[in-house]
Amino acid sequence: MNKKLTLAAGVVVVLVVFGYFAFGGLGRSLVYFWTPTELLAEGDAAYGTSVRLGGMVVPGSVTWNAETRELRFRLADEGGVIAVQSAGVPPQMFLEAAETETPIGAVVEGTLTREGVFRATNLMVRHSEEYRAPQHTEQRGEYYRQLFREQGAKTGS
Repeated sequence: MNKKLTLAAGVVVVLVVFGYFAFGGLGRSLVYFWTPTELLAEGDAAYGTSVRLGGMVVPGSVTWNAETRELRFRLADEGGVIAVQSAGVPPQMFLEAAETETPIGAVVEGTLTREGVFRATNLMVRHSEEYRAPQHTEQRGEYYRQLFREQGAKTGS
């Protein structure tokens, strides 16, 4: 009977220790997803907190310096706008949308500074699920014949 009690107490201790390590550090590793309005509403509590910020890139606000790999843009929702600064090469889809001023959704991960600039460490682009073939307006037929020749297929001409 004494051995069963000792074994049960040991199992409980192991489960408590395991639970502490599994869930105790969870709060430090969580990254919250906020909109610009929600982040700005947090006031001083928002500064220095690691969050994911999601919204729409403001058309015309994107500046990309390929030499320094610095990307700047503004991210907005219906009630707020936040300036974002990111280091590193952005996804090609992001740059193409910025050039054509096509509305594009983005999620950035990082922290808000006291200067009001969101310093992003990660940039994710939201895209549609619709595939569109590339448009080649000039000499479209010749383009495809050349492509088929390169792949060794017959073009029929």
